[in-house]
Amino acid sequence: MKYTVQHDGSGKGGDDWRRAVSETYFPLDVEFRNSAAFQGRLEAWSLGDVAISRNSCDGLLYRRHRRHFLQESDSSLLITIPELAEVGFSQGSRSTHCKPGGFLVERGDAPYEFWHGKANSLWVLKVKAASVRSRIGPTDRIAALNFDGTCGVASYFLDMVRTTGAHVEHLSPTAREAAGMHLLELLCLAIRSDDRVLDSSVSSIRAAHLHRAEQYIRDNLKDPELGPAQVADACGISLRYLQRLFAEREQSINGFIRDKRLNRCAEELRGGGRAASVAEIAYRWGFSDQSRFSRLYKTRFGCTPTETRRAAAAEREGAAGPA
Repeated sequence: MKYTVQHDGSGKGGDDWRRAVSETYFPLDVEFRNSAAFQGRLEAWSLGDVAISRNSCDGLLYRRHRRHFLQESDSSLLITIPELAEVGFSQGSRSTHCKPGGFLVERGDAPYEFWHGKANSLWVLKVKAASVRSRIGPTDRIAALNFDGTCGVASYFLDMVRTTGAHVEHLSPTAREAAGMHLLELLCLAIRSDDRVLDSSVSSIRAAHLHRAEQYIRDNLKDPELGPAQVADACGISLRYLQRLFAEREQSINGFIRDKRLNRCAEELRGGGRAASVAEIAYRWGFSDQSRFSRLYKTRFGCTPTETRRAAAAEREGAAGPA
């Protein structure tokens, strides 16, 4: 999908840009620094559960209001990587600026403002919030944070975004989906390496213990023997203390493990590049009893695993259109 807006003196280019941005990301209000002379180019590609876009345009301000997302059922995150100039962002009580060499996280399910005062070029990833939550936990604690992308895994992540964007038009649908999953994993690795993602609603020590336990669980979901005692031992804390940490969140450890496994199964079932059966996917994510898995899945998502797969396939066929 490609959009190009050139100014013709009429100022109508702003309407075209507003429509292009709303279709690519989600509905927004736009204020232009110079609407009569505005120019922009937007290219976007689907990578399965991840979308990547290249956005180059003159200075502007985006506003996302509550009315824009009241009817939306699936929340998303935008990961913005400025290439030429600094961008500003404000969401909730947080306000930040992000310079080239870093990346910014924006929640789509809360009001925000995003701006850059002069011409800029951005790489933007749109990812499902649920996919990020299943890997690093709640996304509210990463909203409006900017991350240093000049070293470590974050630098590798930014390089891979640019490389993927440069080659995406030559990739098959299966390769695109694999690239999207790779970018998602790198993004989450880069985010969780930052201490600011710890939950500040409890003491820093308790937050660190809980964060480490949750991450150990996410990293070991495929182990069918994963359970409370193993998690406590791996984190160097007592089982009773671990149970108390989860009780404060009004969820049991086993319930947390079960939900995260179901989320990862649902993610694979929605994917189009894998030929694994439902039973194979369930087993891969720690479910040894197929009938119990199906019951748990339907209770959590309101449909069977097979229905999820069929619905995702129909959605992809509809998006692809006639051959």
